Amino acid sequence: MPDLSGKHGLIVGVANKRSISWAIAQAAAAAGARLALTYPSERLEENVRELAAKLENPLVAPCDVASDEQIAALADTLDREFGGLDFFVHGAAFAPAAELSSPFVQTSRDGFRIALDVSAYSLIALTRAVAPLMVKRGGGSVLTLTYLGSQRVFTNYNVMGVAKAALEASVRYLAADLGPQNIRVNALSSGPIKTLAAAGISGFSSILQVYRERAPLRRNVDLAEVADAAMFLLSPASRAVTGEIVMADAGFHISGGA
Repeated sequence: MPDLSGKHGLIVGVANKRSISWAIAQAAAAAGARLALTYPSERLEENVRELAAKLENPLVAPCDVASDEQIAALADTLDREFGGLDFFVHGAAFAPAAELSSPFVQTSRDGFRIALDVSAYSLIALTRAVAPLMVKRGGGSVLTLTYLGSQRVFTNYNVMGVAKAALEASVRYLAADLGPQNIRVNALSSGPIKTLAAAGISGFSSILQVYRERAPLRRNVDLAEVADAAMFLLSPASRAVTGEIVMADAGFHISGGA
């Protein structure tokens, strides 16, 4: 386990105990980091605060990632409380339920806008806001969460696949922009996990079965494995890695005809 003692990190996207973001938060806290967690609305505030209470001296703050004002306020809070930032985990993703149940060709203009704004543009907006805090620390690591649906068609993933493709392209452009400031930007693409977001995808159980049958390791991945991969990307162990989409999916992405 990498040592993150004395490090400060921001984790966006914790919804409940099954969130990938929460698994990463637990791993980072266990490694010694002090964390800030955000909640997007009053409806999720209680969940996030209950989880944060399990961490040592956490900071909990509101942040609707579709609001530039709330993003700016979050950056001000981080600057005041932490005085700088060493890493940022972006786990925000959303698409209206109707866009995940209807054929992709029926994607609405508004649904497309919302999915791309929350799931992809928010990485740009948040990274822009926290980059000066990372510069104060001599650099940092930005990590976002993606999925193979960005490159292949998965039934009912629909506009989220397009949003993840935009997210991955954003990783590359941000890495090129921020590399001179010693800020690394990467994405972690895990296999399917039963998260709150996954619950909105019809037929998700069948996707899990396909992975078990076709992945080289003949199994699905779990939250702890994804968190371990994230810890590598957040720590100095990956100091020469940027602009990458790192796969943690039991090898499924290499399987022909998958």
